[in-house]
Amino acid sequence: MTTLIQISDTHFGTEQPQVVDALVELVHEQTPELALVSGDITQRARRAQFRAARIFIDSLNVPRVLAIPGNHDIPLLDIFTRAFRPYAKYSREFGSELEPTFESDALLIATVKTTRRHRHVDGEVSPAQIERVARLLEAAKPQQLRIVVTHQPVCVMRAEDEENLLRGHEAAIRAWAAAGVDLIMGGHIHLPYVCPLHEPLGSGIRRLWAVQAGTAVSSRIRHEAGNSVNIVRYDSCEPQTIKVEQWDYQVGARKFAMTKVHLLNRDHAYGS
Repeated sequence: MTTLIQISDTHFGTEQPQVVDALVELVHEQTPELALVSGDITQRARRAQFRAARIFIDSLNVPRVLAIPGNHDIPLLDIFTRAFRPYAKYSREFGSELEPTFESDALLIATVKTTRRHRHVDGEVSPAQIERVARLLEAAKPQQLRIVVTHQPVCVMRAEDEENLLRGHEAAIRAWAAAGVDLIMGGHIHLPYVCPLHEPLGSGIRRLWAVQAGTAVSSRIRHEAGNSVNIVRYDSCEPQTIKVEQWDYQVGARKFAMTKVHLLNRDHAYGS
């Protein structure tokens, strides 16, 4: 069994210490092999915020971390840095590779930098990025779970969130579906949910889902959702089933608890 955790929208600078401590405890208990950090690591892309985020990530003791920047990880008010060195502070703590990939016997993960220095909030995926990821997915082994990670969502559940959809998402979904993707994981809007992407594409399309994460530790929660993370479990010996768990922070207990499970099957899917 392979276990990975998705941690998104930590917004260091607005983190809640008790939630940070609870998340560290959860990760130590669940011992995932890999952590996906899907953007908005900091609130204002300040050096101290990136340093605090790096210390937090290191404290998880996860063997492998894949991170991408979000729109909050580019300086907002420092116009010169935003124009000429937008990822300098991010790279100092999280490395210069802005679209890292990972491959094991059970997993193939491609990340996509959807932030743009000329966009303050919106994300974008280019034709070149779509093609690059498609080529990676097409080379996957049959037993591998195939995941793409973006910051902005490719699917929303409410009309008021449509303005946050990743620009170019429709072309990306079609290309990556044809190339064999299973999950497209994102953040940005601080709402956790699982959304089937194959239904609008018609028959003959491989089943695939958007998996969205809430804000992991920030006080910038949505009214209808608190702090949460996703845990994905996958057994390459039973490659038809993907288990996605939503873990929410319980204020009274001061710990994370599993509140929802999605069992995704390439033949059918249901939630509980």
